[in-house]
Amino acid sequence: MVNKVRVYGKAQNRTALGIMHAYMVMYPQATMEDIKKAFPDELNPDSGVKKNFVKAGEKGTDANWDGFFQKEDELLTMGDGSQVAVVKMWTKPSFDRLVSHAAQYGIEVAQFEAADKGFGQKGSFRLEYLNGYVPPAPAAPAKSKMWLWILIAAVVVIAILAILLARGCNKQPEVITQEKQVVTVVHDTVFLQQIEEIEKNFNAAEFEKGKADLPEAAKFVLHDLAKVMEKNPQVKLRLEGHTSAEGDAEFNQKLSESRAQAAVDFLISNEGVDASRLEAVGLGSTQLKNTDDPMAPENRRTEFVVVE
Repeated sequence: MVNKVRVYGKAQNRTALGIMHAYMVMYPQATMEDIKKAFPDELNPDSGVKKNFVKAGEKGTDANWDGFFQKEDELLTMGDGSQVAVVKMWTKPSFDRLVSHAAQYGIEVAQFEAADKGFGQKGSFRLEYLNGYVPPAPAAPAKSKMWLWILIAAVVVIAILAILLARGCNKQPEVITQEKQVVTVVHDTVFLQQIEEIEKNFNAAEFEKGKADLPEAAKFVLHDLAKVMEKNPQVKLRLEGHTSAEGDAEFNQKLSESRAQAAVDFLISNEGVDASRLEAVGLGSTQLKNTDDPMAPENRRTEFVVVE
């Protein structure tokens, strides 16, 4: 079977960004020159921009920076480790050309009819791997510059030691430990903010009555959750399924387990999260979100808990 990636987007320009990310998933060794040849500038001549791609942070007469995606998780990481920004402005004719052009690389685009329904974070996209396709692992960073980083680190350490010795200070381990603690606190704060926002959107996704099919709203948010897990490899999650109170308790218990497992299966199959980091638990109708109305649709949900 032919390897394919399907792009789900919630806006025209975000779907275009998703196409570029799909290309890098399928061709992780690609350089900026490669992707410029794959998606030439003439695909987008009627948007008023001169380039489809610029190096991250590049400014000047040839690059209108405000017209390019520039957040960290929006940038493309090339095979050589450099980062590239994608143009934001895509008119309907240019977007249609892009979709048709992307098909030759095994990239197809789903209609984004969910764009205006408030699912997940505004303007996100997600990728689905088809025909059993497993993306190639990104290449390890080039080793040619490793010696330079080692040399820089050694110079920094020597300089710190020289300063401490000159001041008659013998508490170097304490200083280094304190610095690491500060970095850890900043990281945890950012992580907690991301988790809080994702959790709010994920908990709002409602299942259809009597079904365990994962709602599209939950899929968009799980895509964002997988990104956070990728950046925080120590994190493990417990997915908890819930039901409303109507029906048989034994049926509700099994249904809640199926809903939790659906979320786990999506993270493993579609986002590449290691199964050892996930646990599915069903709680039936024992923890209603709306206790005033046990039959309310908001009780039919799946939530996640960070367990490590």
